Amino acid sequence: MNNSKNKLKICRVCGLYSEEYFPWGEDGESPTYDFCFCCGVEFGYGDATLEGVKSWRKKWIESGAKWHDPEYKTENWSLEEQLKNIPEEYR
Repeated sequence: MNNSKNKLKICRVCGLYSEEYFPWGEDGESPTYDFCFCCGVEFGYGDATLEGVKSWRKKWIESGAKWHDPEYKTENWSLEEQLKNIPEEYR
């Protein structure tokens, strides 16, 4: 996931990668205000600051890392593997 274009398709909070969206736009600076299918963060609101990202992630994991939209959860989903996708600057 080291391609810069792919990095823009990753949720800053939970590391969900999706071909279908750019949470912060293709420029990485224009949030969509959509919600992450996995952790439920609103792009541009809950993930607008590093403090917000870390706080949302902590609360989400502590509450069981439940999917916001469970129908998108893959069969072999792994929280640990997904968290590895989070860009270094948001860990």
